[in-house]
Amino acid sequence: MPGSESNTVIKKYANRRLYNTGTSSYVTLDDLATMVKKGEDFTVRDAKTGDDITHMVLTQIIFDQECRSGQALLPVSFLRELISYYGDQMQAMLPGFLDHAMKAFSEQQQHMRDQMDRALYENPLKRHLYQNDSDERPIGRYQPLVASARHETEDNGDTAEKSHALDDLKKQLQVLQERLENM
Repeated sequence: MPGSESNTVIKKYANRRLYNTGTSSYVTLDDLATMVKKGEDFTVRDAKTGDDITHMVLTQIIFDQECRSGQALLPVSFLRELISYYGDQMQAMLPGFLDHAMKAFSEQQQHMRDQMDRALYENPLKRHLYQNDSDERPIGRYQPLVASARHETEDNGDTAEKSHALDDLKKQLQVLQERLENM
């Protein structure tokens, strides 16, 4: 089956090599993983039989990623549950449910990212957000800002009110840091 512009055909040969017919080049599983992350659609076909083996290759990519990453994306409890559904009456319903759940998760993740962007870009402190790109922890970027704000409140009077505002800011930053770490 020839590939269309929106769906590239990847041929898998008996020697386990993968050939991208769209670019006329050999690719690796890592290349296919990158294509998935970019949202590129492809179908993997056995070069000899023409059978669609996309599912098997995508599963292999997941296996490789799980082995390499050092931090597994799929918890053992989830894998055990998943295995238990093979041969079960509910097996036919599970793929649709998982597909729906993953789409909902992706939409929620995008919504959360949009909220984070709005919170950061509408925040009057936004110009300080990226002042030190070498900091790995987002809250670390705010430390000099918090320290200077504390110093200003001590110098300007109304320290109780400003101190309360500073404490609120610290709490908001802590919540923001926890949310980022949980993502």
